[in-house]
Amino acid sequence: MAAYYVTTPIYYVNDAPHLGHAYTTVAGDVLTRWHRQRGEDVWFLTGTDEHGQKIMRTADANGVTPQEWADKLVAEAWRPLWEHLEIANDDFIRTTEPRHTQRVQEFVQDLYDKGEIYKGSYTGPYCVGCEEFKSPGELLEGDLCPIHKRPVEWLEEDNYFFKLSEYGPRLLEFYENNPTFIQPASARNEVVQFVKSGLQDLSISRSSFDWGIPIPWDGKHVIYVWVDALLNYATAVGYGSDQEKFDRVWPADVHLVGKDILRFHAVIWPAMLMAQGLPLPGRVFANGWLMVGGEKMSKSNLTGISPRQLTEHFGVDAYRYYFLRAIPFGQDGSFSWEDFSARYTSELANDFGNLASRVAAMVGKYFDGKLPAPAAETPEISGALATAVTNADRAIGDDLDFAGGLAHIFDFVRKVNLYLSEQEPWKVAKDDSPEGRAKLATILYTAAEALRGVAVLLNPVMPATAEKLWVSLGAEEHLGPLAKQRIAEAGTWGRLPEGATVTKGEILFPRLES
Repeated sequence: MAAYYVTTPIYYVNDAPHLGHAYTTVAGDVLTRWHRQRGEDVWFLTGTDEHGQKIMRTADANGVTPQEWADKLVAEAWRPLWEHLEIANDDFIRTTEPRHTQRVQEFVQDLYDKGEIYKGSYTGPYCVGCEEFKSPGELLEGDLCPIHKRPVEWLEEDNYFFKLSEYGPRLLEFYENNPTFIQPASARNEVVQFVKSGLQDLSISRSSFDWGIPIPWDGKHVIYVWVDALLNYATAVGYGSDQEKFDRVWPADVHLVGKDILRFHAVIWPAMLMAQGLPLPGRVFANGWLMVGGEKMSKSNLTGISPRQLTEHFGVDAYRYYFLRAIPFGQDGSFSWEDFSARYTSELANDFGNLASRVAAMVGKYFDGKLPAPAAETPEISGALATAVTNADRAIGDDLDFAGGLAHIFDFVRKVNLYLSEQEPWKVAKDDSPEGRAKLATILYTAAEALRGVAVLLNPVMPATAEKLWVSLGAEEHLGPLAKQRIAEAGTWGRLPEGATVTKGEILFPRLES
């Protein structure tokens, strides 16, 4: 079975990760966890981009070699943060690893041998922050990069060029035949217009510095960092070294990227693959920017916020939830501490956490902690769960609409809360007749079984919290580990058996100090 293969961008190690990096990586983690719970074979890749002028200058400024700087940042910042955020990646690629550098040289050499690369000269603007050749028309007044708002540098170099201009018609035909290749629609429209305006050949080498992978036929040049970086998606899954693995995993199903690097992934990357005769990815999905004060969040603009500043206050699971719930994936969104606090209190603590606590407490109080058998199914809740599963599965698993999928799940949570409020089990408990006990049993079983489904649906998003809920419902003893539960089965009513031991564990989302 072919793997469902998802990648994040590989991130520059010029500095520690901020919220923007974590936003994309958490989205990839939730998406791949979701597909694992569909029962699919999944491969999730992330990593670091360690070559280029920006890394070299940062290392020089810190008095170390570029390799020493990259090693330090990866060991002390990048890997520890992904572990902290419960990122379950299958691989972590570094572009300084031999498994990558050797294959990049082979790829570029093959293109050169095919006549796809020629030597020429480049004169024009270059943004070291973006590591990108710019056209004069892209620049802001004062020759500023439109992303970093800093002056570009003007290069005059003899370089090697890839014949990108020849691939315009093929790319447009591919976009036409594969309308979901670039998402969202706004990103697709931008790329199509860009390609229609005419492509220029791409400089694929630099000769003014040496921190990069050497051009194999000309050691005076290093490979342009973006050509090097894009190839990580192929080299990490066996391109040129493990054909069996490459055939099983490639092509990528989804490349998750920030919108500022969309053109690299939607224009240059597919053209490179076309030139090499390799299958193209299924989808390039460009998420929006996280904004602070109306500007893109970034370390270079001094607006980078460390994820740990938020997880220390709200917790890791709330962090994972908030950004995917509050910002429609593919759109820009502004981070607000106040909005995070409000959603934490209303959606996580009140709607979800309080529901779990109330149900566990009432099963403990009225049935000695043993889940009672219902007298009948409650169609309004069982049907709503099945609908929530279907809608959330389509939204998250197929459309990458994380906010929409979570909205379906929490609409269901609120429906269960309303059900409890209307049924008033605390009043029903006063009726000791067989009919009263049967009604109480049905109410509490319905609420607990609803929470079972919620635990399965939220496991990809909030794995630690979902696990606590799973254990408190007594589900693991009867149904097995939560990670083995299938999304489709989440909506199958009646899986939680009579007699399961329900315990009131720790509060899922405790009240926070202001």
